[in-house]
Amino acid sequence: MELTGRLTADAKISTLKDERKVVNFSIAINDSFKAKGSEVVTKVTTYVNCSYWINPERAKYLTKGTVVEIYGRISVNAWVNAEGEAKASLNFHVHNFKLHGGGKATEAGASKKHEPVTAPVDDDLPF
Repeated sequence: MELTGRLTADAKISTLKDERKVVNFSIAINDSFKAKGSEVVTKVTTYVNCSYWINPERAKYLTKGTVVEIYGRISVNAWVNAEGEAKASLNFHVHNFKLHGGGKATEAGASKKHEPVTAPVDDDLPF
């Protein structure tokens, strides 16, 4: 499965009891649609929690705002909270990813990102 979204925060590396390391991060996927017979555009943002187990050193490239294309599989976590309510969440287990830029460079040595160029605002434009 493949998803593309923007990282909501810098990735975090967690070390488990057995010394394995996992990189956890979350992406936001934006979508919009018009309901049948309506002219109103509805915008929807879906947040996906992700985990990456292969190479924790790659976490330094997963910075807030970066557009990332991730490949992997979805798993379901189900539990009962303290109030006795059934809860569930989805997690995307990433086995590979591609960076498409847009994030911030980290002090840990990630390559510098190019800042977007913005055109000057001109109120006399003909359109």
